[in-house]
Amino acid sequence: MTFCWKGLPGSVLAGLLTLSAGTGVAVADDIKIAHVYGMTGALEAYAKQSHTGLMMGLEYATDGSMEINGNKLVVIEKDTQLKPDIGKAALAEAFGDDDAAIAVGPVSSGVALAMLPVAEEYGKILLVEPAVADSITGADWNRFIFRTGRNSSQDAISNAVALGAKDVTIATLAQDYAFGHDGVAAFKEALAGTGAELAFEEYAPTDTQDFTAAAQRIFDALKDKPGRKFLFVIWAGGNNPIGKIQAMEPQRFGIEISTGGNILAAMKAYKSLPGMEGATYYYYDIPKNPVNDWLVSEHQKRFGTPPDFFTAGGMSAGIAIVDALRKAGSTDTEALIAAMEGMEFETPKGKMVFRKEDHQALQSMYHFKIRVDPNVEWGIPELVRELKIEDMNIPVRNK
Repeated sequence: MTFCWKGLPGSVLAGLLTLSAGTGVAVADDIKIAHVYGMTGALEAYAKQSHTGLMMGLEYATDGSMEINGNKLVVIEKDTQLKPDIGKAALAEAFGDDDAAIAVGPVSSGVALAMLPVAEEYGKILLVEPAVADSITGADWNRFIFRTGRNSSQDAISNAVALGAKDVTIATLAQDYAFGHDGVAAFKEALAGTGAELAFEEYAPTDTQDFTAAAQRIFDALKDKPGRKFLFVIWAGGNNPIGKIQAMEPQRFGIEISTGGNILAAMKAYKSLPGMEGATYYYYDIPKNPVNDWLVSEHQKRFGTPPDFFTAGGMSAGIAIVDALRKAGSTDTEALIAAMEGMEFETPKGKMVFRKEDHQALQSMYHFKIRVDPNVEWGIPELVRELKIEDMNIPVRNK
């Protein structure tokens, strides 16, 4: 399937239209986009936001037409159920049976890692959003993978800026799968040279309910350390341990809790942590640009709430797809890769750039400090400093 503009070579232009059988009427092809993501399961809230954002991004970038040069954008949804084998099969079905030109997703890093070889097998682009693990655009990457979502290194470096300093000791608590392990490894690397020490690592299953034993091990590792002491939490989805561990009074040992940004529902726990510092990918009130202004206004108008953490990511993916299709002038994969490598595009976070070496979107991150307002349900991440693309040296890990 291809689509083109006037003035392009005839061999390319010929792919723009197909003739309806027996009528001689030119009919534009649909451009199929598969959203393969965890519609059900523990990350369902993330998935819903991501899909809402994707659709709003496609709408915004096409000025509401959901078409590119007369070619209708058709979004196909497939549920990974957060299971790697199902995600792999769903992506193969989208590319092989549904003839999707490009796919977006998934939510889970573990599912994403299973899906990467499918994109290579079919020779079609998988735009990863919002799965985070470094290995997606690192050790397990292939040239058909692009990512608008942030990676573990971007999370880690921005949070290291927020916490790293001389006479600081940190322990981590993370989920025991790719997201957690990659996150801690990147955080440890990012802390090097800041003067801070990462003294202890604790991992817990994603379905953990009781964090008593884990918290006690962390307390024991930090309680006798001099200077400032932090427990840095890397957690996605339900069972977030922050509130439960805060109830165990880590302050008895001089331990402060810190974490990165999250969805608004999860940030309700941040109200018990006034003054907490960390770094976030997105909070609706931080970026000041026309794309975010539109997203905030339209989301509030349509849903009665501000856009959330993953809504912005989904919108960024939608905008990237439209910009790439326009720039390539075709749904041909090689044309899209050529168009997307080094491509700059405007998102709710401002400028993103697909780095040529690994197709990771370079982007701003935001150092915040939590402020509590009794009239707001969640802890408010107030901007301390925007960390721009040029402020962060994000490693290339696919070599």
